[in-house]
Amino acid sequence: MLSYKAPLNDIKFLMEDVLDFYPHFEKFPEFEEATPDLIDAIFQECAKFCENELLPLNQSADKEGCHFENGEVKTPKGFKAAYEQYVAGGWQSLSHGLEYGGQGLPPSLGLIKSEMMGTANWSWAMYPGLSHGAMNTIDLHGSTKQKEKYLTKLTEGTWTGTMCLTEPQCGTDLGQVKTKAIPNGDGTYSITGTKIFISAGEHDLTDNIIHIVLARLPDAPEGTRGISLFIVPKMHSDEQGNITDRNGVVCGSIEDKMGIKGSATAVLNFDNAIGELIGPENKGLECMFTFMNTARIGTALQGICATELSYQNALEYAKERLSMRALSGTKEPDKVADPIICHPDVRKMLLTQKAFAEGGRAMIYYAAKLADTIEHSKDEKAKKRADYRLGFITPILKAFLTEVGVESANLGVQVFGGHGYIKEWGMEQIVRDVRISTLYEGTTGIQALDLLGRKILLSRGKSLKSFSMEVLGFCKDKSMISSNPHKRQMNKFIWPLSKAVANWQQCSVRLAMKAKKNRDYVGSASVDYLMYSGYVVMGYFWAQMAQASYEKLAGEVENRDFYRAKIKTAEFYFERIFPRIKSLSATMMADPKSLMQLDQELLSFL
Repeated sequence: MLSYKAPLNDIKFLMEDVLDFYPHFEKFPEFEEATPDLIDAIFQECAKFCENELLPLNQSADKEGCHFENGEVKTPKGFKAAYEQYVAGGWQSLSHGLEYGGQGLPPSLGLIKSEMMGTANWSWAMYPGLSHGAMNTIDLHGSTKQKEKYLTKLTEGTWTGTMCLTEPQCGTDLGQVKTKAIPNGDGTYSITGTKIFISAGEHDLTDNIIHIVLARLPDAPEGTRGISLFIVPKMHSDEQGNITDRNGVVCGSIEDKMGIKGSATAVLNFDNAIGELIGPENKGLECMFTFMNTARIGTALQGICATELSYQNALEYAKERLSMRALSGTKEPDKVADPIICHPDVRKMLLTQKAFAEGGRAMIYYAAKLADTIEHSKDEKAKKRADYRLGFITPILKAFLTEVGVESANLGVQVFGGHGYIKEWGMEQIVRDVRISTLYEGTTGIQALDLLGRKILLSRGKSLKSFSMEVLGFCKDKSMISSNPHKRQMNKFIWPLSKAVANWQQCSVRLAMKAKKNRDYVGSASVDYLMYSGYVVMGYFWAQMAQASYEKLAGEVENRDFYRAKIKTAEFYFERIFPRIKSLSATMMADPKSLMQLDQELLSFL
């Protein structure tokens, strides 16, 4: 049986000691109520809901799955009651605007809330989670009437939202979208087509589901330039928000999946469904990127959730499981064998999980602060800088954190040994659940092409230069400024990080030059380049956490072991994980010839 305790100490450490959330909140007058006492109380209550209500449904939902019959979906036992409790508790409205019934707290708090809920039960958390992207899209691109009609219900949580992009003939290549939108002459459109892989596309948790749908207008340009965006509700409603009748949206089936079985992944058939245009004609992809960036950060979060859940359970098992004697000498002479946590290889697996969970959490929270600025800053230059930085780091977060999430989940199974392969422990479920995270919202390969192709090469390295200056500025400040009393201890983190950033820049320039002669260099290097980037970015945050821990230990603190553990984990990361960049540095620069020299016919015989 899986167990979970919300990592409230780690959350508080990041917010207060590493990333300075409260001075950040003070920049926004509307966040004046976001005080440490209030936020601590909110997170304490959130932890109770996650641990007591959501976690117990995790494995049972995996076993039961969703039920589909005659176009209707029934979620697993307990999901609807938990969702009603979620709505009654005001959790959906936590970080949304006051004008539509929200509580007006920072968006970053909503992300932290989502981490706890997603770790306790990712399948359940997907239902309310999909609504946030729909809400952001309507808020940024919708008309006043559309906002009034949809945002209050979505903010309450009494309605949920989805995004409908993928079709049977196209996934990432949205230029192939065939769904049609025909004007009705009254400002509405008739939407006809089929969408697949729609998470939370049909369920029994709410009376209405608001679909954000990509479709083509008549005579629209071919490819991505001819796609528009529409709001298509499952149910029609009157001006007061009361449900009237059914729209032409029907669930044709739900997928029988490898994991996240409690989340309904729907095939949706739109048959002259009535929809409203949102944003300008033929600019649907530009508007949809509002949704996509939200979704990609949310998917990155799944990697952290899986890592944390697997780590917590593997750690407890390793403390209790007895097997063999420690090589350095007996540790538990009164027992038949020593706990497996005494063995170096088990320690390595556990520390890898811990390093990824805590380092990844810092990366996500950094992005959450950027999102606060983008959504609420009145300083246009600050908003633009934050948007530029978030655009650069998003593919790294999405792809890197989900890849190490899969690695961490597999390590959890390995710590359990044969028991990890048995369903009752829940460890194999974490592997199955997190595996989708590297696929949806753009595969690792697609994110890597976005990073190297668009964010680095097309910008001539400006985004990397900007981020590198931030990292190198930190390194200079912590290693050379005499006012830092911990600079000697920090050198073991600062110097490897500085050299890695310099090499990151050099490899980017070299790849740009090679790509001018052979564009296959971009495709062959991109995933290794992204993973290199991820390890460097995580190294930056582990260095910050080490610095913050040294500073806390220099004063009077109660939980000194917490900060000592941070420093030791940072040391492990830089000694055992960070060196992976050396092989990635070599493979990303390798000639793509070895990938491309076999033609398709020869490959088929291998």
